[in-house]
Amino acid sequence: MRPSHRWSRAGNASILFVSLVVAGCSSTLDRAPASTPTAEWSALAPEQQAFLDTLARRTFDWFWDTAHEGNRLTPDRWPTQSFASVGGSGFALTAYAIGAERGWVTREQAALRVHESLEFFVHAPMDSTRSGAAGYRGLYYHFLDPATGTRFADVELSTADTGLMLMGALFCRGYFDGDSPTERELRAFVDTLEARADWQWASVRPPSIVLGWRPEEGFLPYDYRGHNETLFLHILAMGSPTHALGAETYPAYQERYQWGEFHGQQYLGFAPLFGHQFSHVWIDFRGIQDEAMRTRGIDYFENSRRATLAQRAYAVANPGGFAGYDSLSWGLSACDGPLDRTLRIEGRERTFRTYAARGACFTEIVDDGTISPAAAGGSVAFAPEVCVPTLQAMAERHGAPLYGRYGFMDAFNPTLRESVAVQHGRIVAGTGWYDTDVLAIDQGPILAMIENLRSGLVWRVMRQDASIRRGLERAGFRGGWLSAESPH
Repeated sequence: MRPSHRWSRAGNASILFVSLVVAGCSSTLDRAPASTPTAEWSALAPEQQAFLDTLARRTFDWFWDTAHEGNRLTPDRWPTQSFASVGGSGFALTAYAIGAERGWVTREQAALRVHESLEFFVHAPMDSTRSGAAGYRGLYYHFLDPATGTRFADVELSTADTGLMLMGALFCRGYFDGDSPTERELRAFVDTLEARADWQWASVRPPSIVLGWRPEEGFLPYDYRGHNETLFLHILAMGSPTHALGAETYPAYQERYQWGEFHGQQYLGFAPLFGHQFSHVWIDFRGIQDEAMRTRGIDYFENSRRATLAQRAYAVANPGGFAGYDSLSWGLSACDGPLDRTLRIEGRERTFRTYAARGACFTEIVDDGTISPAAAGGSVAFAPEVCVPTLQAMAERHGAPLYGRYGFMDAFNPTLRESVAVQHGRIVAGTGWYDTDVLAIDQGPILAMIENLRSGLVWRVMRQDASIRRGLERAGFRGGWLSAESPH
């Protein structure tokens, strides 16, 4: 699960500078992209396709331009000075291949970038020491010092963030299937990374997967249980070629599943939308079911669609009376926020937060009026008929404070219009609060899910991955493409 903080403190001298490499990303391939548009993409109006084209390109440019020059690590956020994000690097790896497919960079440029990134992870020091290492037992720390590539401060070794990085790596292994020395070696790097990730060690309270580990205190006292963003992690760990967890891991993860109804939708609950998005970036859940979904007669894709529609309906109903909520302005997820303070606004007390896992569901409501564009952006493949108009309206209504060179800023809050000192972002008089940062783990799903809507590229490549197929089958998934296709 996402941390409740992002270690971002404006003015803190300990925050490290991220060197930027602004590479020439305007080059194009000689050939047209190979992917065939999906029926869902073809059903969009031409102006909607054009908008998504622009949004995807700008989001890709963020990943391409901000990678650290020395090791290609991805900053957690930008332009605020930031540590590097291991999970964000997984989204970056995915972005590079998408950029090649779209013709925004050449295949050779993208393969070299992926190679450089993976080479860092393969050769980064792995040790149980408190400092000077990037990880231990094949797993990586949540955040890394971008200059040294080693543990940032006292952050935890993160199973989820290691998993995000590996999912991006597996996708690149499948996509870059050519015979050039660069592509052959990058595939070997992925084999090494996948093989040494010790998921059995990370199952400290079998059969569950622990959130993390610190050399100072050992394993954290929390395991992943209940529906959340780590569905992919359990499939990855059960499909490992070297340190696989047994099939009993999956029922333990599902023990705390909660089904319910919220604003006209019945679904498996998790309040922030990122929990319904991350696993779907790489795994095509359409038409495949585990026992829990077979019992309900739906799949996880439909479940995420319902969660998205429920959030939109919640915003239209607007029980909290927040400014700016309507059918084209909605979406709660983990994101930045303006400040940690309670203010009286128009006669009503409002408690605002900085970074928080905002969400709305029958499980809980965490809402301070802060909207994340990644909520609609990461759900664009589930419900394009509502998500695409929402993203267009956000860009058109708010303009430069929200939408610019690198796509969407991380969040905005139309309720907070007073001139107060904020911890993040800025107040635009008469309009509201706007973040001034872009976050890697929110940019990633926007780009990848636009591509999945457009061509199904990431899903199609990952359907051929033997480890993912093995993990799905051990979890009890059946039907759909699992029955129709076999891996290379």
